[in-house]
Amino acid sequence: MELNDYCKYMSMELTAWKAKMYDVVRRVDKLGTAEKEKVLANVEDLHMLVAEMEDRVDKLTKECPTEWSPIKKEIDNAHVDMRSKYENTMAYIGKAAPVSIPG
Repeated sequence: MELNDYCKYMSMELTAWKAKMYDVVRRVDKLGTAEKEKVLANVEDLHMLVAEMEDRVDKLTKECPTEWSPIKKEIDNAHVDMRSKYENTMAYIGKAAPVSIPG
């Protein structure tokens, strides 16, 4: 896959993840204090993973390195972590939703 295509794909995917994050935050806001405390760490982790992925994709887009596979591997690993934390958080909230984001 070409670097530019990969960056465009990841940018679209990050936009979808941001929408998912907005949904998680809305659902968490409806929880009681004790329940919020139990998922707060996951929500914070999700925000950090999205920010890290954005930074890496932005770096790839701006710097366009000839060897970008190490950064791609970092992004792919962060994506797996984010998907897992999202699924765990949604399962805890009790409104498990399937992850409809490709990847």
